[in-house]
Amino acid sequence: MSKFVIWVDADSCPLQVRNCILNNSKSKKMNVVFVANHQIPCPDESDVFKMVICSKEAGAADDYIFENCRDTDIVVTRDIAFADRLVKKQIFVMNDRGTVFTKENIGERMSERNFNLTLASLGLGGSGSKTYGKKELQKFAAAFERQTSQLLMNEYAAQIRSAAKE
Repeated sequence: MSKFVIWVDADSCPLQVRNCILNNSKSKKMNVVFVANHQIPCPDESDVFKMVICSKEAGAADDYIFENCRDTDIVVTRDIAFADRLVKKQIFVMNDRGTVFTKENIGERMSERNFNLTLASLGLGGSGSKTYGKKELQKFAAAFERQTSQLLMNEYAAQIRSAAKE
């Protein structure tokens, strides 16, 4: 079992992404924690997956993930403001479209978010709903595969170094 955890801000995570994460985690024996403020459709918990249901107050799921994640973990979220907090904590964070948030790009993403919120408050914003299809899922799956493979290789290398010292 991997030492790192994949945290999923599950309140708005598409079913296709949850399934992709679960399938990948089962085959690689990676720990996954879905966090939401309500029950989401998921298979029964297993040795690699669990569901945490937080209180319904705003930000409770984000706060739970933030307080429990480590710098070796992965967080999947659509929430740009939450991603900003995670980047500042030096946590690897990506959205369900495969965009990886970094200290180099999070400022621009926050500016775009704030601009769109301002337009929406003036009644000038669009519906905000973008389609999520095969292309978006493939981009997510590729980015997720790259990052989890890298983390697994890092763990394996650390085990080899540790065994060599003994």
